[in-house]
Amino acid sequence: MSDSLQAFLQRAEGLLARVEALLPPAAAAPDWQAAAAFRYRRRRGVPVLEPVRHAASIRLSELLEVEAQKQRLLQNTEQFVRGRPANNVLLTGARGTGKSSLIKACLNEFAPRGLRLIEVDKSDLVDLPDLVDLVAERPERFVIFCDDLSFDEGELGYKALKSMLDGSVAAASDNVLVYATSNRRHLLPEQMKDNLGYKHQPDGEVHPGEAVEEKISLSERFGLWLSFYPFSQEEYLAIAAQWLRYFGVADELIAASRQPALVWALERGSRSGRVAYQFARDLAGRGALDALPAVLGHGAPPEGLDHV
Repeated sequence: MSDSLQAFLQRAEGLLARVEALLPPAAAAPDWQAAAAFRYRRRRGVPVLEPVRHAASIRLSELLEVEAQKQRLLQNTEQFVRGRPANNVLLTGARGTGKSSLIKACLNEFAPRGLRLIEVDKSDLVDLPDLVDLVAERPERFVIFCDDLSFDEGELGYKALKSMLDGSVAAASDNVLVYATSNRRHLLPEQMKDNLGYKHQPDGEVHPGEAVEEKISLSERFGLWLSFYPFSQEEYLAIAAQWLRYFGVADELIAASRQPALVWALERGSRSGRVAYQFARDLAGRGALDALPAVLGHGAPPEGLDHV
């Protein structure tokens, strides 16, 4: 090797060493026994995996009117915890119907058996490969939780998640699944102009264009889709009653709260589980005995509202 080439390689190695020193370090492993849930975030550019000391304590029995979705997610998580094949899950549909709560309840159900949850914001999804490598040799089973997930065109996290689910040359370890919630079934905005790419064959078969194919390609990589739908009036009232019982309101007062619960939903334009929970918190917090007469006196729904 010539002296000039040797000098060039030494200079290149020195330059690489200086560049590596400027790069942020990989996230350090936390105390895995400190919590069942963890949050991945960046602090001043440095990745941190921190335990969630006070995770949501919701239980599966507290989630009503989503029995079909509950059973499917429960079965998939049971398979995963037992080391059997299981699917990544995409929970989509109406807001406030229990998508995120169902994932948190599954964590509480299976945490004693080694399930752990890591919440990752979509802006940090580019670090998914490093995160998967960090937990690959751990005995626990990890769910990567992406809440309220949606992407705009060209976001980097979209490609990273797509490759991690199915497409990268490096397969994800079998102790990691992704559970994501979204109000968009295909996770990307869909526009009328995308339909211009559809092609109609002479035999009547329809082929989607490239824009449409790209937008459905990510959601297709989730093996299990769970859809959530707006609640009917009776379903909403049943959920409100359940949360009132949770907060210790007596049954006779729960029966009297029917009209106030409907007024509450009417004012917010939604009969979701989240709205029912907020109504129950408000009523229980103000004291049901004191609050109900005031609500009934000033906010009674118009006649016939029960049938809307």
